Amino acid sequence: MAPARTEREVLLATRGLTKEFRGFQAVRGVDLDIERGTVQALVGPNGAGKTTLFNLLTGFLTPTSGTITLEGRDITGQQPEQIAHLGVARSFQITSLFDQLTALEHLELALASPTGLGRRFWQSERRLATFHGRADELLDQVGMAHPAHRPAGQFAYGQKRALELALALALDPKLLLLDEPTAGMGLEDVDRTIELVRRIATGRTVVLVDHNMHVVGSLADRVTVLQQGEILAEGTYDEVRTNPDVVTAYLGQPHA
Repeated sequence: MAPARTEREVLLATRGLTKEFRGFQAVRGVDLDIERGTVQALVGPNGAGKTTLFNLLTGFLTPTSGTITLEGRDITGQQPEQIAHLGVARSFQITSLFDQLTALEHLELALASPTGLGRRFWQSERRLATFHGRADELLDQVGMAHPAHRPAGQFAYGQKRALELALALALDPKLLLLDEPTAGMGLEDVDRTIELVRRIATGRTVVLVDHNMHVVGSLADRVTVLQQGEILAEGTYDEVRTNPDVVTAYLGQPHA
């Protein structure tokens, strides 16, 4: 049996987390511990509650009941921007970039945003340029240094996802949540993204949702399987993929 995890090791925790929509419980009594410095995957069949749970953790939805704590601090019901300022960054399944802005301009605005300059960037191009060096570092980290001066509208899908990762890293997050980081990608882009996430996860805590079990098996230290809004199983990738309850949830009850 694995040793019990202590509060010192837990970065984010939920207790009894529940979200109800007009009588339907999309998330039901979830107790989740995210350990600092690990990659944790949330998986499950369609409709299992993964996206709803992600939205609860990042403040895009308010829980019906239960609590969420970050480093022991109750953040239940806080707004997304408040949670972001506490060090939680998220990438979305659907890309949301400005086609006319270059990759470098995206990063400079993201870095300027916490200072208040991001909302007034047109007033001082010179001040915005003070973030150029750090923007270059982040773009290099995600393999986007070469096309840094090209408009985002010219990027391939995989490049857009890499730029979005750089934008999330601009917040220097304690916790990085990745929503389907390889969705819609071909095999080559998937493998490239696995290596990218592996690099940026070094020294960070990452939670990811992905339907691609190759991605999950390659990256996750721990896997949480959801079914109908509840935790069905939890453990290493090898443990959960051979769990009979998990096999039944994905493939259905075998015929006698």
